[in-house]
Amino acid sequence: MKQVLARVIENSEVMPGTYLVWVESGKVAEMAKPGQFVMVWCGEETLLRRPLSIHQKEGDRIALLVRVVAKGTHWLSQCKAGDGLDILGTLGNGFAIAPDSKDLLMVAGGIGIAPLCFLAQQALSKGCWVTLLLGAATASQLYPSHLIPGGVETVVATEDGTAGRKGMVTDILPDFAGGADQVFACGPMAMYRDMAANKGRLKLDGRAVQVSLEVRMGCGRGICYGCTLKTRRGLKQVCTDGPVFNMEDIVWEEPD
Repeated sequence: MKQVLARVIENSEVMPGTYLVWVESGKVAEMAKPGQFVMVWCGEETLLRRPLSIHQKEGDRIALLVRVVAKGTHWLSQCKAGDGLDILGTLGNGFAIAPDSKDLLMVAGGIGIAPLCFLAQQALSKGCWVTLLLGAATASQLYPSHLIPGGVETVVATEDGTAGRKGMVTDILPDFAGGADQVFACGPMAMYRDMAANKGRLKLDGRAVQVSLEVRMGCGRGICYGCTLKTRRGLKQVCTDGPVFNMEDIVWEEPD
């Protein structure tokens, strides 16, 4: 882990209010593993850095997927090519593809696509077959298909039925989970709770399921304890022990 000054290469709006920011990052890109994240300083009006998943990697560049929710992410969305970014990373653990896994299922709820694109890149390079279940509230909020790594089979679900199948992304899980060697997911807590509570109906019983948690973080380095999580192995910190956990290890009955 180190603090580096990265340089913005490209910044484009890929969905309403969501930006794809490519940065030249040197050592960060060299060390990056799917599922890890960086902490980004987002201007003088913000006190804390913002945690962002490493979305893609190409050579010495990484991509960050930024959804504008407040001052910090708005500042980051306005950065232009040539601007410098103060980045701390890489941080956290990553996804783990088992050596004997060949058929991988990825489940993305909304902005949960952020860490899964990088994972799909790695899985394809290992010769795995990748199926991505991509969910959103409506068609305009779907991650653009041309940005998904080539070779990924993508199945879309929208809550209002404006694209793909109508319903929640978990509604289509039973059609695909049965044949998967491993399942990887990123999305809101409600999606995880549904998956954990309905393993039988969703055909997740006996499946190795890894989830990436998106929570508020203060430092990203395990100092502030602001992202402490209750697990069946005791209290853990999302920033250092995660953000990737085995779904079975988390006590989902606890409040957010």
